[in-house]
Amino acid sequence: MKWGTRRKRSLEIAPDEIFLDSYNIPDFDQGRLEGRLEKPLPGRVYAGLFAVVALIFIALVAQAANLGIVQGEKYAAQSERNRLRPEVLFAQRGAIVDRKGIPLVQNVPGADGYPDRVYRTPGFSMLLGYVSYPKKDSSGFYYDTEIKGLAGAELEFEDELSGENGTLLVEENALGKIQSQGSVRQPVQGQNVTLSIDFRAQEAFYNAVKELADRIPYQGGAAVMIDIHTGEVHALVSYPEYNSNILSKGRPADVISGYLSDFRQPYLNRPVSGLYTPGSIVKPMIAAGAYSDRIISAEKEIVSTGSISIPNVYDPSNPTVFRDWKAHGGTDMRRAIAVSSDVYFYTIGGGFAGQKGLGIERLAHWYRSFGFTSPTGIEVNGEGTGFVPTPDWKEKTYDEPWRIGNTFHTAIGQYAVQITPLEAVRATAAIANGGKLVRPTLVMGAPPESQSIEIDPEALRIAREGMRMSITEGTSIGLNDLSYLRAAGKTGTAQLGANNEWYNTWLVGFFPYDNPKYAFAVVMERAPAGTAIGGVYVAHQAFSALRQTAPEYFGLPAND
Repeated sequence: MKWGTRRKRSLEIAPDEIFLDSYNIPDFDQGRLEGRLEKPLPGRVYAGLFAVVALIFIALVAQAANLGIVQGEKYAAQSERNRLRPEVLFAQRGAIVDRKGIPLVQNVPGADGYPDRVYRTPGFSMLLGYVSYPKKDSSGFYYDTEIKGLAGAELEFEDELSGENGTLLVEENALGKIQSQGSVRQPVQGQNVTLSIDFRAQEAFYNAVKELADRIPYQGGAAVMIDIHTGEVHALVSYPEYNSNILSKGRPADVISGYLSDFRQPYLNRPVSGLYTPGSIVKPMIAAGAYSDRIISAEKEIVSTGSISIPNVYDPSNPTVFRDWKAHGGTDMRRAIAVSSDVYFYTIGGGFAGQKGLGIERLAHWYRSFGFTSPTGIEVNGEGTGFVPTPDWKEKTYDEPWRIGNTFHTAIGQYAVQITPLEAVRATAAIANGGKLVRPTLVMGAPPESQSIEIDPEALRIAREGMRMSITEGTSIGLNDLSYLRAAGKTGTAQLGANNEWYNTWLVGFFPYDNPKYAFAVVMERAPAGTAIGGVYVAHQAFSALRQTAPEYFGLPAND
């Protein structure tokens, strides 16, 4: 064949092609489709395949829409339930016990999963306070998981009492059934708190205050008893009071609203926050101050004929008369304390008939020295602070000058003088312990804290002797029949109202006289003028009860 010559295609079939198939080729591989004819797929195959894929896609989109839109909320809720859910393990709050270990506040299982607080009542609510419990929203989920102290010891000792909640992980399926649960963090229980309070003394004074207040009636009352050396408070009574169990639970609502509208002020913590005109209970302190300032000797007598008169320079025929509650005759310092002679204290306070007086500045000094104008430091929120009037105060408040009568009345604990029962008992303790202002405390075994009063120790001894005479022959003689008590005391009656139509009646004191250990103060608030039964009666009832329940207070064998 010549180069460049085109070879013609033969249309004839060679004999060997006729007989060529997979069976007469020794090395034919059927898996590789050797020798097969390849033909393109018809268009209808592609169209059918596309239709199938499209149908599948449409079905998937439709189902996704059904799950995500039509029934999305339902399946989302099921999915949410099929999860690990944390639950609160509520910590148990610490108990509160008295100095003998008697429970005053303890825990019981609560219906809502957290422990309920149970308070000893009556007589302890103002002291112990109350709590707020965990709170749920409308869906039943806790938005507040803590038990918090809101008042009293529950509030003041919150750091010790409050525990730390734990966490429990709960696994649920879509049907809401618990599959498993396990604690992630265990709750930590709060610490117990031991108060210095003796529940026997608390009950004795509370019952006595309540009984007299309801009978006379008085608007309310307060009582305090402390250790004069350590400041530990054995009784801290306020009447009337709220119920801690009711306030913690927040119901019944009508009872709680009644507390708010009650004119007797059950929310007022009277011994700590109540401010009262003290009347004559300040006379031992004023006498001690006058003696220490060398204003007068203890033996000098001042005669009380029932009143003193101060000339009126503007109208000589109309002198200003300052009355005593009784004509006492000649009284020295001890007897003046015992019989509570107003004329004696008018004289040594403001000066009269040639006898020099302390004057308002020194009176204010001694009031401050005995702690009547400064907080005591007790572990109670909202403590009140006493007040002593001064010329500057009167000028600013009433735009009037100070007059001698203001000094006279300040010297007997009247005019604008105000103190708390807690301040009164601390000042009384200072007379009993030789001049130390102790810090009252509700904590059993707390380190004692005190500050010394700069005063002549002899002045305090004379004041103690006068207070003892008040029990044996003076205004506090109502306690003299309690031979086991052997107390020293001082009464006070403060006149209130525009026309002196109301009385506050007081008693302060300490016992035993020979070796003082405890001081006490009682105030009965706002009785009709002329009421003769008051602080002495309350103390008598309380100590009579203590003789039966706690004779060790009086050096007697304890009951079995």
